[in-house]
Amino acid sequence: MDEARADGALLDAARACVLAVGVRRTTFSDVARRAGVSRMTLYRRFGDLEALLSALMTREFGRLIAAAREHARELPTTRERVVATVVRGARALADDPLFGRLVDLDPELLLPSVTVRLGGVQRIAVAGTIEDLTAGAGDGSVRTDAPPAALAAAIELMVRGFVLAAHAEREPALDPWAELGRAVDGYLRP
Repeated sequence: MDEARADGALLDAARACVLAVGVRRTTFSDVARRAGVSRMTLYRRFGDLEALLSALMTREFGRLIAAAREHARELPTTRERVVATVVRGARALADDPLFGRLVDLDPELLLPSVTVRLGGVQRIAVAGTIEDLTAGAGDGSVRTDAPPAALAAAIELMVRGFVLAAHAEREPALDPWAELGRAVDGYLRP
């Protein structure tokens, strides 16, 4: 089995463990047992549980972002593509069972990515938004008074609140995803 497929099997086992018991109660032994490998195999590949779980989150949530970008690829303007990607990606993340399990059982693990530093998935999202904004800069649909990196960073900051509060109690008439789309569209409008 090639390395990528072997890693995929290990990450699949980690995902199953996290969905079953949460991040804090997932152990290397449980993941190794579920994957049908020794703990040493897991240690050799990932070093520690934190590295394994980081790789899992990056893979799972990175896929959601990639799918959102692909879905929006054919829209006619940069602003439409970015808005569609942001809304679809944020909604997919908020609705993802793995993310839901993390929020429900281990929300304190999200705190550093909310208050201190960008996580790997946030960096992927920001980089993709910068790429989209840069590639479409000439179509006139996006403001040009700020560099794409600043626009992308501000959008990521906006999205955090929507994703983290997606399932919070709110006004029944509020559609958070429609409002996120309006916010990002208005922010990018020239």
